Amino acid sequence: MRISHFWKLMDDEFGPAYSRSLARDAVLSSLGGRTAVDALSTGVEPRLVWEAVCVLQDVPLTRRLGRDVPPRR
Repeated sequence: MRISHFWKLMDDEFGPAYSRSLARDAVLSSLGGRTAVDALSTGVEPRLVWEAVCVLQDVPLTRRLGRDVPPRR
């Protein structure tokens, strides 16, 4: 997963404003007590950061892959 996809998932799930706040402020114990921003800046795989955020925020498994977007016609 690219970092840009991580931010898309965050924005889709939590909204643009809250996703930034959550990424800056929420401590992810599964990532060594770092925030999402700290973890990403130290090279932690974005997929692992996304999964840690999902666990912390109780995001249902059905929404962890992102929103379903209908194909273009």
